[in-house]
Amino acid sequence: MLIRLGTRQSALALWQAEYISDSLRTLGHQVQLVKITTSGDISTTPLVASGGQGVFTKEIQRALLDNRCDLAVHSLKDLPTEDIPELTLAAVPAREDTADCLLSNGMHLLDLPLGSCVGTGSPRRKASLLHIRPDLVVKDIRGNVETRIRKLDEGEYDAIILAYAGLHRLGLHDRITQRFSMDEMLPAVGQAALGLETRSHDTPTIAAVTQLDDRTTHAAVIAERSLLRSMRAGCLAPLACNAVIHDQSIRILARVFSQDGTKRIEVKHSIEHKLTIAELEHNDELYLLADQLGREAADLLAGQGATELIHQARH
Repeated sequence: MLIRLGTRQSALALWQAEYISDSLRTLGHQVQLVKITTSGDISTTPLVASGGQGVFTKEIQRALLDNRCDLAVHSLKDLPTEDIPELTLAAVPAREDTADCLLSNGMHLLDLPLGSCVGTGSPRRKASLLHIRPDLVVKDIRGNVETRIRKLDEGEYDAIILAYAGLHRLGLHDRITQRFSMDEMLPAVGQAALGLETRSHDTPTIAAVTQLDDRTTHAAVIAERSLLRSMRAGCLAPLACNAVIHDQSIRILARVFSQDGTKRIEVKHSIEHKLTIAELEHNDELYLLADQLGREAADLLAGQGATELIHQARH
């Protein structure tokens, strides 16, 4: 069976596409890469100004709908939560480390000089940074991983923030100065997870990619995306969360910030269940519980005023 896999052309996107391709080939499938340029790849406008939502995914989803490819590999943090009936998130492979990292000339965040310039295109990271160091000058940065590191090396920034997962996948561990803990910087919804999207009625492709699904990772991102959808926050809101699946429970930690980082609302929530991880592997109740967990956590955040913070961030 030949599967045409649509992918962006950045080094990280191609690594992800080749990783999934190799996994599918191991299962006996033929894979052909279909390289697609997205508006997010060619625009120099800050992500917030360009709307952010879907700039890296819409063209690939359109290629799926137009039958130019059969499978899309997304970084799940970039994939909007609005459902497209003709498409389905068929599988989510095992997740990479979700941490964010500081890259600098060797200084940790608390050691950077007063007023240092830190680059990030993420309102979540900006608010998290300013919550810890309100003196920092946080400036927008665009480009792929290599471009951002080059801008750091050329002195445009004193430090930049990147996801550990991307640095690990590209073999750039040696550039990491500091790996943030969950207390310091909670990740984005779906961070470090890959989403394998197909047409809803493409049964052969769905059957192929489902073999790569990791149910506990899939459930965790369902919880996170359910929270994001319920908050109507969008991928560029100053919202962070991380869900984890345990024996007997599903847990989520979520935070919403004001844009300047001065206000932070945090919720820890869990749902108990009676199944072990092994039992959950064969029970769709896990996904239903994960969706419920996200919705309940969103209600708790809203009850503490998070909706207003998100509204302010949009305007």
